[in-house]
Amino acid sequence: MQEWWRPDRFVLRRARLAQRGRVLDAVRGFFRQRGYVEVDTPALQVSPGLEPHLRAFATELRDPRDRRIATRYLHTSPEFAMKKLLAAGEPRIWQLAHVFRNGEHSTTHHPEFSMLEWYRAGASYLDLMEECEALVRVCQEAAGVDALTWRGRSADARCEWHRITVAEAFRQHCGIDLLATAPDPSRPDADRLAEAASATGIAPHAGDDWETLFFRFFLERIELLLGLGAPTILYDYPLSMAALSRRHPDDPRLAERFEVYVCGLELANAFGELTDAAEQRARFLADQARKRDLYGEVYPIDEDFLAALEAGLPPCAGIALGFDRLVMLATGAEDIEDVLWAPVR
Repeated sequence: MQEWWRPDRFVLRRARLAQRGRVLDAVRGFFRQRGYVEVDTPALQVSPGLEPHLRAFATELRDPRDRRIATRYLHTSPEFAMKKLLAAGEPRIWQLAHVFRNGEHSTTHHPEFSMLEWYRAGASYLDLMEECEALVRVCQEAAGVDALTWRGRSADARCEWHRITVAEAFRQHCGIDLLATAPDPSRPDADRLAEAASATGIAPHAGDDWETLFFRFFLERIELLLGLGAPTILYDYPLSMAALSRRHPDDPRLAERFEVYVCGLELANAFGELTDAAEQRARFLADQARKRDLYGEVYPIDEDFLAALEAGLPPCAGIALGFDRLVMLATGAEDIEDVLWAPVR
């Protein structure tokens, strides 16, 4: 294993780390000018997040006051705590948080990384599209580069961004009517999508569910074509992939969710936030069941978070952006460790 701290190796990353600092300064200035408050929430949480494919780090919390021992998790996102602050009355908040995801280590993933999240009461996911565009432009300018780059591809954030719905992306790049494979939006039909896959040359595997097939199409036919020349906003996800986003008011088959892609790399994930506690509980229970089926484990529901929704989370929108990936794009790095001050070993 290479010793990253040796001066002859560290010096190779030093210029990119200087750019990282300039990008961070730009982020802080951006949110200050827009009236956001920077917050700092605990990494230790009752629930690390319930997205079925995320694996968390668990530990024990020992309280000397009552000798209580409780399981706690390093958060995979500060989302739950930040939404509680919205329920408490903070209207515009942002945070650069260290987050933790077990089982993720590659050139674009790290078990501990920096997530930039911001939430805005009274805003829609369309408002956050505009705000994300403005932020990434500011960060590109702060890095002093003409374009964001990754693996030989480039995208200039100062250009007009591309916007395409998930359904349009599947139609253009796969020739598939994706929504027709989900006559019941909450329970899409894997057999219909498998039939479409076979017709386009993607051989389904035995036992593939709808979501697995979705991602095979997406990773093989769509993702690397997004964010070329200019960043792409991919929006209006099928309802079954709503996560913590609310149902689209104009089309009940869809959710108010978008992702940002730059040079074929996912950069951000955003929602018009779900504020209905009963619906959120039902989604959490479904996520727990899926995780149990896939991995044989379940993380607890944060009841305090659901209580905050019940008490009155205001209409809002929120976004999570991979800060290390943004620095990668701004510096042309191909490995996430090239933009970290120190890697996890």
